Amino acid sequence: MRYEELVEKRKVLLADMDQDAAEAKCGLEETRKLYHVAIHTREILDDLDQQFKEKTRLTDEDIAFLFIAVGLQVMRQYLLTRFPKIMDDKTAAKRTPGHLEEHSDRHHRLYNPSLAEIITNPVPFDAMVGADGALKGGGKMGHRVTAIGHDPLLGLIFGTANIATSTLTTSSLASYHIYTNAQNVDYFRSKARTELVIGKTINKALYEGYEGKAIVAASLAKEIIHLHSDLYTKNSLPLPVIPVLNSELAGRLGSYGLHMANVLAVGKQAAGAALINFLIATAHRLYGGNLQGWEAKFYEVRTRNIVSYSNAIAMGSNLVATAVTRDIRLLDIGGFAVTVYRLITDRKFIRSVKEEFIFGQYFDMVRGEERR
Repeated sequence: MRYEELVEKRKVLLADMDQDAAEAKCGLEETRKLYHVAIHTREILDDLDQQFKEKTRLTDEDIAFLFIAVGLQVMRQYLLTRFPKIMDDKTAAKRTPGHLEEHSDRHHRLYNPSLAEIITNPVPFDAMVGADGALKGGGKMGHRVTAIGHDPLLGLIFGTANIATSTLTTSSLASYHIYTNAQNVDYFRSKARTELVIGKTINKALYEGYEGKAIVAASLAKEIIHLHSDLYTKNSLPLPVIPVLNSELAGRLGSYGLHMANVLAVGKQAAGAALINFLIATAHRLYGGNLQGWEAKFYEVRTRNIVSYSNAIAMGSNLVATAVTRDIRLLDIGGFAVTVYRLITDRKFIRSVKEEFIFGQYFDMVRGEERR
């Protein structure tokens, strides 16, 4: 082998050794970094946790949004969505828009009362004299459960048909003709056919000209007015459809307070609380402008904290006010449900963002990337 070849091989060998040494040095440096990260993991994670808290801490502007949200929720609780005052039947009827003075004076034409008779007589499904057990099973709610004309949903069909035909249909779908006795009191006269109660009403609407349509329209209007007048009375109205499935269950639920007056009140409370949450969150997001990346996520955490904190503060004040005044009508059950939902869902979102930030930054350090 010539001398020149030996020199060339020596150069190549030295170059390879230099490269190996450089790689070894680089590897050693990486090992040192990993070792440093490993032994300081707790401190690093604590530092990242503190960074997250600082970046998501409420600012003065956020606190202003928080106070506005609390104020709106408290105003809603005491001015808009408190439980309604319960009235007796006569007072409720007088205060119901569209309700007219009524007297029982039926002309006893089977399935065919006149328009004037429909307007001036009370609804036939309030009759109880002579029921002979036909209305049993309603518990404390009585005929509000067992006369299907009082069902908030099915009553729009059967109650309207009962008014249009001067009949009463029970929750078992048995029907009866309602007459007026010598004392001007409505009573059960004889059995009627439920299919005819519905069929005659359909015929009036479709085939009996203007008069038939007027009778059905007046019957529907009277049904709606009657449901409204009964809604905020002592026995209120049963939950929809349940009386047909199980009248005793509907009666028991009503005795526990699960009737339409309370359900509507709670629904109104929840809807009001959710609407305020939406408006506050939307306003805060718009105030933040067009943020990107982690800044957008941190800002969303602050938005959700504002909503959750405002709900919790308003709920706490409501519980205190209810306890001090002992006025159960102040209790914001719907708002409480929304508060629990927000606390669960918002905490889940915030925890997810926090974990993504902390562990994402930590693994970037492990890979040797710059911490953002």
